[in-house]
Amino acid sequence: MKIKFVFVLFLAIAFGKQVSAQQGFPFDNEIREFKHQDSLRFPPKNGILFIGSSSIRKWTDLEQRFAGKPIIRRGVGGCELWQIVDYYTPYILFPYQPRKIFIYAGENDIAGGKSGKFVFAEFQKLYEMINKKLPEATVYFMSVKQSPSRAKYYGEVIIANNLIKNYLNNKPNTAFIDVNTVILKANPAIPDSSLFGPDYLHLNNKGYDKWQQVLEPYVK
Repeated sequence: MKIKFVFVLFLAIAFGKQVSAQQGFPFDNEIREFKHQDSLRFPPKNGILFIGSSSIRKWTDLEQRFAGKPIIRRGVGGCELWQIVDYYTPYILFPYQPRKIFIYAGENDIAGGKSGKFVFAEFQKLYEMINKKLPEATVYFMSVKQSPSRAKYYGEVIIANNLIKNYLNNKPNTAFIDVNTVILKANPAIPDSSLFGPDYLHLNNKGYDKWQQVLEPYVK
């Protein structure tokens, strides 16, 4: 009986550590929900992972748009890129062992007062982490978009995009995907508000149509 009690106590402690590891950081409730989904049906290896902030979370028909492809959608609230680096990779990135990783993040960092150079530095960290643990995976960075409601941050958005684009130029198995230009008007080059929802921050279906057209060659 004593041995059985010790074994049960060990399991309780181990489970407690696992749960606590998913608590105490931004949007931890969403991470726990993802892990619950995974416990019911874990995505197969070599899938196509979309990870990032609410522009991924709110793209609710992403899987249907790329039907037949092993899409794993893991958008987390209004998360920032540094939070993906510091918190989320052990839970909703590395366990899936994806063959393709699409990243949309950085916009919320800039809106929170951080610079374009900061976003670039955090992306460097994330890329190095991925390259070390999943060296065969292809990494795609989806450019930070210019949202109408965040016009005062456009300068930092452009800085972040240019730095990341130049950084990936000589990196194998990577691509910088410009999903910003396609949502701009031609003249002047400002965001087309008709492609956004009422908050002028998140894309509507027409906006996601534009993104789908750009992403399709990389997904398929």
